[in-house]
Amino acid sequence: MTLILGLEGTAWNLSAALVSEEKTICEAESTYKPLHGGIHPREAAQHHASEIKNVVSRVFRGAEEGVFSLDSIDAIAFSQGPGMGPCLRTVATAARALAISLKIPLVGVNHCIAHIEIGRWQCGTKDPVVLYVSGANSQVLAYRAGRYRILGETLDIGIGNALDKFARYLGMSHPGGPKIEELASKGTEYVYMPYVIKGMDLSFSGLTTAAKDAINVHHHKTEDVCYSFQETAFAMLTEVTERAMAHLGKDEMLLAGGVGANRRLQQMLQTMCHDREAKFYVPENKYLKDNGTMIAYLGLLHFKTGDTTPIDKSAVKQNYRPDEVEVTWREQS
Repeated sequence: MTLILGLEGTAWNLSAALVSEEKTICEAESTYKPLHGGIHPREAAQHHASEIKNVVSRVFRGAEEGVFSLDSIDAIAFSQGPGMGPCLRTVATAARALAISLKIPLVGVNHCIAHIEIGRWQCGTKDPVVLYVSGANSQVLAYRAGRYRILGETLDIGIGNALDKFARYLGMSHPGGPKIEELASKGTEYVYMPYVIKGMDLSFSGLTTAAKDAINVHHHKTEDVCYSFQETAFAMLTEVTERAMAHLGKDEMLLAGGVGANRRLQQMLQTMCHDREAKFYVPENKYLKDNGTMIAYLGLLHFKTGDTTPIDKSAVKQNYRPDEVEVTWREQS
């Protein structure tokens, strides 16, 4: 049995997990919560630095209760990118220290692909079109010829950041997405919003501006504006995802990333897949948000194919794109 310890800390959630091929042995986390505004990278990194010893210790204690020891761990996996630079560097430093002290290999993984692979593992889907939506990322991807190919993506900000930015304008604390979702469920009237798709790519920054104007200039109800924001943004995402499925002829679709927890987005994608007679997959919410299990599991896939990261090659990559990664654990297609 292979055991991998994974460390995740690309943004506001610090998490560690010990994973085998069959299950998560133990996981622990500590979340940075800004007092006001959005995520402050330096403050988030300071939180991670002060909490990482405790988080990893909790995993070790939990593993020992399950009759696993430090000597059983085969490698240390960590998010090499993308993410916030200070946060990435803090967690990478901890990963290197653990790998050196335990005398085991280090495995740097791509955070975006970790979201995809944890979804495939938990849902049992084989070869889906993936809609990956998080704070900074909005991408439609599919596997082809040894890599995850990006078929469409945001041209400016991710849908999560767009929602959070509008939520801050409304005076809401981070994270704003769930609060926007709650208000949207009470909306009854659609307010015009810009629907911007350019080929297979999307733009969300104009939506945030339009939503602010709808309240500040045109005095629409907040609930209606939140409803309209979601309907427009999620329709854009659904359209591009469906076009990718049609182009590739695939009958599976996987939703990944933190914004995937939004029930209205799930509903729209489910309807689209039903109309196409395709299967729709979404993992549990705990695997949609950033978590140590997804890093450990992707690290395990890399490790089992002999793909490890030398210490001198372990520098973080703040803008690490998923299509840069050679996928060694899947069959060529």
